[in-house]
Amino acid sequence: MRISIDADRCCGAGQCVLVAPDVFDQDEDGIVVLLDPTPPDDAQEAVEDAIDVCPADVIHVRKG
Repeated sequence: MRISIDADRCCGAGQCVLVAPDVFDQDEDGIVVLLDPTPPDDAQEAVEDAIDVCPADVIHVRKG
């Protein structure tokens, strides 16, 4: 799994950080920061949850 984000579209809701704190964080302005673009397989469910709860649809995953 390879994660990318579109930080320019991030609205700073922070939901991704709540569900996948090992993968996402926020900067001082609340904008998403990607901590691990290739997280381990056991983080897949949390990343998928983060995608589902992101109101701005800024998290993208390429599997494989």
